[in-house]
Amino acid sequence: MNANDRSIVALVMVAHGLVHTYELSIPIFMTAWLAEFGVTEATLGGLVGAGYFLFGAGALPGGILADRFGSRRLIAGCFVGMGGAFVLLGLLPGVWGIGGALLAWGAAASVYHPAGLALISTGVRQRGRALAYHGIAGNVGIAGGPLATALLLLVFDWPVVAVLLGLPALAASAFALRASFDETAAVGLHDATGETNTASVSEATNLSTLWTRTRHLFASSFAVVFALVALSGLYYRGVLTFLPDLLTPLVTVDLPIDVSAGRYVYAALLAVGIGGQYVGGRLSERDDTERTLAGALAILAGVAIVFLPVAGLGTGALLVVSAGLGFFLFLVQPLYQATVAEYTPPDARGVSYGYTYLAIFGVGALGATLAGALLQEAGPPLLFGVLSSIALLGAGLSGGLAVSDPQTKEAS
Repeated sequence: MNANDRSIVALVMVAHGLVHTYELSIPIFMTAWLAEFGVTEATLGGLVGAGYFLFGAGALPGGILADRFGSRRLIAGCFVGMGGAFVLLGLLPGVWGIGGALLAWGAAASVYHPAGLALISTGVRQRGRALAYHGIAGNVGIAGGPLATALLLLVFDWPVVAVLLGLPALAASAFALRASFDETAAVGLHDATGETNTASVSEATNLSTLWTRTRHLFASSFAVVFALVALSGLYYRGVLTFLPDLLTPLVTVDLPIDVSAGRYVYAALLAVGIGGQYVGGRLSERDDTERTLAGALAILAGVAIVFLPVAGLGTGALLVVSAGLGFFLFLVQPLYQATVAEYTPPDARGVSYGYTYLAIFGVGALGATLAGALLQEAGPPLLFGVLSSIALLGAGLSGGLAVSDPQTKEAS
């Protein structure tokens, strides 16, 4: 990698790690919020779900803004917004203050993925290596962020922890603003013709072009892919949002200090997910991605059914079934990302991934609201039963793609 590549990769690695640190630290905080505010799971799930919805819904406009104003500026704004939101999370009073801070975080964080991936695609000559480092940084945030949050909560009250978590992003904003690199250094390098398509940026910001590409996408098999990705998002958010609180009473060993033990099982589950992502990435290189995705979703359906009965057998069994959940929960992500690429034309790939993030994080955010409502009205068994049904439906859609006419893929 040259100096330009290294500067860009350093920036996107910091950003990707922080985005997922904040995203997956929120369920850790929820154990404290449920105890302190006496709020129902349905209410808290709705507030958290609203923030997560903006995290996904802002992906499309974030991509347009990145094309118009440049990725570096947008990532700097993302840092300021995320860090400021977590500082506000610790300072604003009451549950509605929490809701407002999470909305601000969701809006700020939503712009990162389109801006960061666009920056890698246009500015980094060693794109494959950059994407690998980018993914590693995200995994560090996924596993390390919740663990760091849980450890800080041993020493400080949650408002102090929220403020402390906000500081790294605010510091990173200065790094982003001062970073010097060429955002377009790789434009044309990865193009099949070696020529720069100067119309691409203007077309990406043209709403008429966006609408035309959207109609073409959803008139093809991509509509099915969008639906199955949304179902995967519902499962992902539905199972993770309240999981630390659900896990705590299932831990039967006595710990030397009075802590919410579920937080650490949750962090370990996410760490196992790193292995799932790696295996999923290798499996996505095969030709039968749809069948593999269908099988993985079917396994997730089974895990949801057996999770509570197995976890009730003791702490050892809980750790095993939690590891299985974490592994397969993250294994499906590279698989559906590869499926999106197979069912979309190259000139609409950016828009298609924008809709993919809208599905997984935007529509999927309803999983938090759904989980809260089901826990309040019926309890964990019904929640896991509904999640199993969601995964089975996704497996059916993916299986349907696997047996459909191959020409539907070529025509997309």
